[in-house]
Amino acid sequence: MDSESARGILERVNSPADVKALPPDLLPELAQALRSFLVQSVSTNPGHLGSSLGVVEITIALLRVYTPPTDSIIWDVGHQAYIYKLLTERRGGFDTNRQLCGLCGFPSMQESPYDAFGTGHSSTSISAALGIAEANRLLELPGHAVAVIGDGAMTGGLAFEGLNNAGALRDDILVILNDNDMSIDPNVGGLHEYLLDIVTSPSYNRVKDRVWNALSRTRTVRNGVRSIAQQIDRAIKGAFLEKSNLFEALGIRYFGPVDGHDALYLSQILNDLKQIPGPKLLHCITVKGKGFEPAEREQTVWHAPGRFNATTGERAPEGDNGSLPPRYQDVFGQTLLELAVKNPHIVGITPAMPSGSSLNVVMQKYPHRTYDVGIAEGHAVTFSAGLASRGIVPYCVIYSSFLQRAFDQIIHDVALQNLHMVLCLDRAGLVGEDGATHHGAYDLAYLRPIPNMTICAPLDEYELADMLRLAEVGCGPWAIRYPRGRGAGIRLAGPDEQTRSKDVEGNATGKTSRDSREEYPYTAESQCLQSPIVVGRGRCLTAGEGIAILSLGAAGQNAHAAVEMLRDKGINAAHYDLRFLKPLDLALIHEVAQKFHSIYTVEDGTVVGGFGSAVLEALNGMGYRGRVHILGIPDRFIGHGSVAQLQAQCGYTGEGIAKLVENDWRSDQAE
Repeated sequence: MDSESARGILERVNSPADVKALPPDLLPELAQALRSFLVQSVSTNPGHLGSSLGVVEITIALLRVYTPPTDSIIWDVGHQAYIYKLLTERRGGFDTNRQLCGLCGFPSMQESPYDAFGTGHSSTSISAALGIAEANRLLELPGHAVAVIGDGAMTGGLAFEGLNNAGALRDDILVILNDNDMSIDPNVGGLHEYLLDIVTSPSYNRVKDRVWNALSRTRTVRNGVRSIAQQIDRAIKGAFLEKSNLFEALGIRYFGPVDGHDALYLSQILNDLKQIPGPKLLHCITVKGKGFEPAEREQTVWHAPGRFNATTGERAPEGDNGSLPPRYQDVFGQTLLELAVKNPHIVGITPAMPSGSSLNVVMQKYPHRTYDVGIAEGHAVTFSAGLASRGIVPYCVIYSSFLQRAFDQIIHDVALQNLHMVLCLDRAGLVGEDGATHHGAYDLAYLRPIPNMTICAPLDEYELADMLRLAEVGCGPWAIRYPRGRGAGIRLAGPDEQTRSKDVEGNATGKTSRDSREEYPYTAESQCLQSPIVVGRGRCLTAGEGIAILSLGAAGQNAHAAVEMLRDKGINAAHYDLRFLKPLDLALIHEVAQKFHSIYTVEDGTVVGGFGSAVLEALNGMGYRGRVHILGIPDRFIGHGSVAQLQAQCGYTGEGIAKLVENDWRSDQAE
């Protein structure tokens, strides 16, 4: 479809009412136009692509049958909802998707009344839909509740908890299982195999189709023989499926599998199911990336492909990768592989993020020592604890925001038993365009109170490798947090630190970096330690007078930039990199307290209960009487935008830190 034709039909369809009014014969044309619009939009304004391409017809069918916001449609995972946004009066602003002050990349109750529930994390839709349905019953409100769950979200434990309770409460909800065999990476686990059995059972599907067609010729016939049809349907399932139907056993009526790419047929089915009371599940088979050949062919890559040519499918190059610093996640993968080669007791675990975390690097060499457990963060942690209880050293890599879902397991199953495992917190801090649901803002604050924890954060990609190595020989539970994106490309060194580098012939040489920086390419084999990292020990990066900036983790790069800016203004601020939140370097903090009258802490995490709070508690115990400023993520949810934009909002870019320090310094000078 050319762009003019696509624009023509889209101009007629902007709301659920418009979708209902569209003649049935134009539904395929609408689906094609939506796909064309989405590909064009995401090619220049990057976001999630493959998932929404796969639910175009499901979205159209839902809006022909249901009427949001009276009817509640909940998308799980929420990155499937782009087409829904286009058809619920947001197409005109879609060019702002995921941009600062623009549309959110996930459903948001604050953004639109059409978004019944915010779903940035997975597996929540069934519980939320059940709650909405029960509220409608209690308040005698109109409206249906529909949960669209896909992209691996059904593998999450909360989804099964919701199903179990739905079968007991018997509220009128519909669960649409969008079965595309994918999360970001291919789905794994017993549920995946079970759904495959249903989809590939030819006898069941052949007889099911014949009976359904025979009993569904007219609405009068359907209404008259519904109870008989239900009995026959159950008999078919029992006779032709080798195992009893999981959903039926939970008290959920199961229908399907059906073609998820036929909007008219889906509309007819949804109309029928709308008349059947109680909890129901419709199993739809879809293709992730449907309608855009590159996205169908490489579904993991095109989940969120970045910028690309909408015509050819050629992805935009990210500069000269050979000259760019490595991504933190790749440093994790390469270093863990290095460790796994030497230590057969090391294993890797991730909840459905092998490529997103770069654990796939280890997985390729050691498939039997790496585990993708599905979207099940709590299970990932306790599974790791079980391994650790028998002497295995698990490196469990989870996005910081998603680790929040395993808080109880960290306390009860790991820390209480003081088991040695390593939690690798990818995407810690502000992550950018994915917004509030994905920022890793709270890990420092919620891990710090847990006994037995060792918590550290590398200043750069080199220290990440060092800390991963150090954690191998540590004891008890470790947490190493590191940000999204590429490293610094330089290694900061203090005035007294020795750095090992290599001369052109590859011989080790030692030298001191006077300007606090040493630049060289990262390799997993290169140890490159200025000085051995010691548990609970920080360091001075820049000496100064009167004012000290204390940082933890990659936010120290901003602090370093601020110190250089201040020096240009004649303000000689010191910079200390603490490296560890727990145990905290109290000796270093005591030294700082004795030497400086103003202290600023900088962290890429919440200012409530995190690194700054820990420093302030320590200073208070030492009787410190100077000024203390805590910089980081403020006590509010931060939206979406680039990392630089969001850090500027929060006030801890290099410029923001320098401006605050300079203003305070000038106020002091004026007194």
